[in-house]
Amino acid sequence: MELSLETYGFPSGYFVIKNIATNRLLDVQSNGVEDGTGLILWPENESSLVEDMRRPEANNQVFFIDIYGALCSRSSGHAIDIENDRLVLRHRRPITHPCPNAFSHPLPRFSYDPETQHINITFEVDPTYPNSGNRATAIGNWKDKGYFVTALPLRKSRTMMDNASEMFSNAITSPLSLFGSGGHSGPPKGARPNDIFETGEFDLMENEILETDRSEEGEVDDSPERYRPVRMVGLTKEDECIIGDKARKRAQWVVVPIKPVRNRRIVSGGSTKSK
Repeated sequence: MELSLETYGFPSGYFVIKNIATNRLLDVQSNGVEDGTGLILWPENESSLVEDMRRPEANNQVFFIDIYGALCSRSSGHAIDIENDRLVLRHRRPITHPCPNAFSHPLPRFSYDPETQHINITFEVDPTYPNSGNRATAIGNWKDKGYFVTALPLRKSRTMMDNASEMFSNAITSPLSLFGSGGHSGPPKGARPNDIFETGEFDLMENEILETDRSEEGEVDDSPERYRPVRMVGLTKEDECIIGDKARKRAQWVVVPIKPVRNRRIVSGGSTKSK
């Protein structure tokens, strides 16, 4: 493999990656180092952006582009890969056949576009690895899609009181609903993914809702949890035209370099002062 001195829009050296919509940083979950450890969004652990003033424990929120052009975590040194649309740590792996496959494949290329503030992902091969027997998740030709990193909203968990209140509210408007209407074996015709998720008629997880199908209610982000999920999304050009403003903001990032030393400026009398 040839060495690359290209940083693909990211700064050279170390940097942190902040999501604009959530004001949280990209973070290696629980500061893990094992293969497949997931990345999440988490509040900032260290406010200083000066190398010698930062706590080493915050390095799981620090990243860099290595000499091969891979996006890597500073805390473990491992590259970032995509696994079932999740961002995960990936050790270097031996070649196994048929190659490429879900275990052994070229790493995706992450690049940052400061104009759109997108973190784009480029694959050399189909990221579903259909030849290895995995279920294909992409619809249509994978090359027709643009792949990028986005945050996901997180709803607070429903309580028993929430469910009871909703049940009795429905019973008031439709008394037969308490006893079952009979013959309903699936969601109402024309139900949106968010409707199905809210009613519980299908076990549809929040991260399984397509960005193009996410309603205003599906954009609610009211969980008291400190973390937020982060995922890869693949959209065609037509899809990108119809997603909402909130979805666009969730896919925007600010990349902030970490300074190797404190800046010094000249003050009166010829002395220097750090800042």
